[in-house]
Amino acid sequence: MNKSGIVSLALALSVLVFSCGKQEATPSAKVGLIAEKAMVVSAREEASQIGLEILKKGGNAFDAMMATEMALAVAFPFAGNLGGGGFMVYRMADGSVGSIDYREKAPQAASKDMYLDEYGDVIPDLSTKGALASGVPGTIAGIFEAQAKFGKLKPAEILQPVIDLARNGFVVTKAQAERLQRNREVFVEVNGPETFFAKEIKEGDTLKIPILAATLERIAKNGRDEFYKGETAKILARHMQEKGGIITEADLAAYEAAWRDPIVFPYRDLKIISMAPPSSGGITLAQILSMLEQHDLKKLGHHSPEYIQLLVEAERRAYADRNFYLGDPDFVKIPVDQLLDKEYLKSRMSNFSFEKATKSEEISEGKIAFAESMETTHYSIVDAEGNAISVTTTLNGAYGSKVYIDELGFFMNNEMDDFSSKPGIPNMFGLIGAEANSIAPGKRMLSSMTPTIVEKGGKLWMVVGTPGGSTIITSVLQTILNVAEFEMGMQQAVEAPRFHHQWLPDLVNFEPDSFDSTLIATLKSRGYLINEKNSPIIGKVDAILVLPDGKLEGGADPRGDDKAVGF
Repeated sequence: MNKSGIVSLALALSVLVFSCGKQEATPSAKVGLIAEKAMVVSAREEASQIGLEILKKGGNAFDAMMATEMALAVAFPFAGNLGGGGFMVYRMADGSVGSIDYREKAPQAASKDMYLDEYGDVIPDLSTKGALASGVPGTIAGIFEAQAKFGKLKPAEILQPVIDLARNGFVVTKAQAERLQRNREVFVEVNGPETFFAKEIKEGDTLKIPILAATLERIAKNGRDEFYKGETAKILARHMQEKGGIITEADLAAYEAAWRDPIVFPYRDLKIISMAPPSSGGITLAQILSMLEQHDLKKLGHHSPEYIQLLVEAERRAYADRNFYLGDPDFVKIPVDQLLDKEYLKSRMSNFSFEKATKSEEISEGKIAFAESMETTHYSIVDAEGNAISVTTTLNGAYGSKVYIDELGFFMNNEMDDFSSKPGIPNMFGLIGAEANSIAPGKRMLSSMTPTIVEKGGKLWMVVGTPGGSTIITSVLQTILNVAEFEMGMQQAVEAPRFHHQWLPDLVNFEPDSFDSTLIATLKSRGYLINEKNSPIIGKVDAILVLPDGKLEGGADPRGDDKAVGF
């Protein structure tokens, strides 16, 4: 090679090295959708779009809640539902806050030992599959109660585009086709070979559900009582009993959603508004953040071994308390003030050391004077008036109990598994429950759902939540910290890899292929037990951040088919 060629090559290599180095030093952060006035972020584009159309028509966040939730029931039957329940936290434009609990309830014929055999052992699948696994649904009661109190439009007007979606159909995504295929055999096992979802459904198919459109039309015409006292209630109760369930017309007629005061607490310069029991989300999130507050997280570094240790140890202690003390506040006395006491939480971390892991067997519930699946769904809404809602809703397992009511067009929940079938025995997601969460007629089961709103400087700052069963709380926690401590944007915060610990089993779960092997080795050397098997996706966060100029940035999780839309 001649001299000029060597010089040219050297220059090219130096430019390449320089540009690579520069790129490493300042990675470009992905920015989510930016909107001027209003935004909806949910698990399906169809649902987000229908919610946004209601906002454009002059509806507010509570009108859009009804539209989005029902559109998810059509286009995302995996978790969207009429046959399940959920929680909603709101913040009005004037700063007032509140929440509604439309969690399912145990039927009146339920009993503490209903899932145990003659030897007192848990009968496999009884609380997770089939009609006996279902609690009394709360979704229709919740969305109608919230819309009646705060909404502006008529329910029939809100529900019409949802009815059209069910009748005209929606395009099946790749992920959706795979989920339906995986569950086909069990759909047939539970419902028989003629059931609607026994057929093969492929990616790209347009799926129409006319029977669900008819059910929604009756609800639009007759209101919430259609579901709880009308023809729909009669069909639902009859079907469940024919399938061996215990939900009756009387159970449906007696169901009411409950307005509750949210858990409100400070973290540094932020004010966090989250869900109170029977959701464990707000209290557990508050405990973890309080335990973290005395440390400089930014100085530790994002995803450094020390940062992960600190979060894991705080999570370990908070989940131990969650599993022992929390349940339905209408049935058990929950020591909320003591659980959130700063000195108590400081004492909980007194035996923490950066040198080595604390073993979960050494941690019990704190001494002071069990859980649902990955198959939940969440949506966040901010309207043009500045009202914000954070909503998490679920059937519990994938397609709930797998019971599909062909006469009505929807799946029923398997939420009874969120009770402690037997105190001390883990449920389907490894959560250990105690007496506080034992089964009783009319009782609501404990949940991990954590719909959350964050204020900064007295103004709305973030709306956040996720599905993910026991990982919900830790996913919401890390998303908030990603923005508050590490100055990420909303989309960047949502996309960042996540990790999880829940006390028992004593394993740290990391998202696959997302964390450096050296980091994992460092944690192992300090005594942490790492889940080496294929760890599931940890949450699918859908969130909204209010930017300094007042515009909104949506964070839609690419781990699913999630979509942010706005105007």
